[in-house]
Amino acid sequence: MIVEIVILAMIAAFLGLRLYAVLGRRPEQNEEPMRRRVEQPDPSSAPRTLAPRLPEKTAAAPRTLPLPQDNQLDSRAEAGIRAIVNADRRFDVGQFLAGARGAYGMVLEAFWRGDKSELSQLCDSDVYAGFAEAIDARNAAGEAITAKLIRIEEARIVGADYSAPRARITVRFTADVASVTRDANGSVVAGSLDDAIETHDVWTFSRDLTSRDPDWVVDETDEG
Repeated sequence: MIVEIVILAMIAAFLGLRLYAVLGRRPEQNEEPMRRRVEQPDPSSAPRTLAPRLPEKTAAAPRTLPLPQDNQLDSRAEAGIRAIVNADRRFDVGQFLAGARGAYGMVLEAFWRGDKSELSQLCDSDVYAGFAEAIDARNAAGEAITAKLIRIEEARIVGADYSAPRARITVRFTADVASVTRDANGSVVAGSLDDAIETHDVWTFSRDLTSRDPDWVVDETDEG
């Protein structure tokens, strides 16, 4: 009986020591307390991440005009160009200048040939009338012009305005031209094909922006 009591006492003491080891002692530095494990949040109850807040709607920003290089546009023409762009979003300064260069050469060559039909398609009625009168006077005098456009050194926008629905853009051309004028006998009256002369012309092109016709016409010419 005493042996059994001793054995039971030893078992009780053993169990007590085990419980103390697990529950009663403080956690060591590298051990995690039981309480922390219990208090770990349930993943299913974790707060949801809110979606990014959408920015409030604001008024649409005005279109920014990509301006050409300084050697293509005078500052005094900038406001007019912006007005034209706002009226016609398809307008492109670079494409316009390329077309203006082409039109400049076509008009000069048509005038030198005396081609009134082509001039009537490239110019408005007033400019066409001036070219046609000069051609008639030349023919009446029996003179003929032989000329060639060597190169266009510069085409620069120096003015622009928009008065709905018509837009007008003024371009100053600097070009090298070689020409010779002969009389009815074939004698040289003026000029030479061997020496190109630098010329300066200021031409204004216009277009009705509401028209389906994309072509600009020459509506004013002057020397510059």
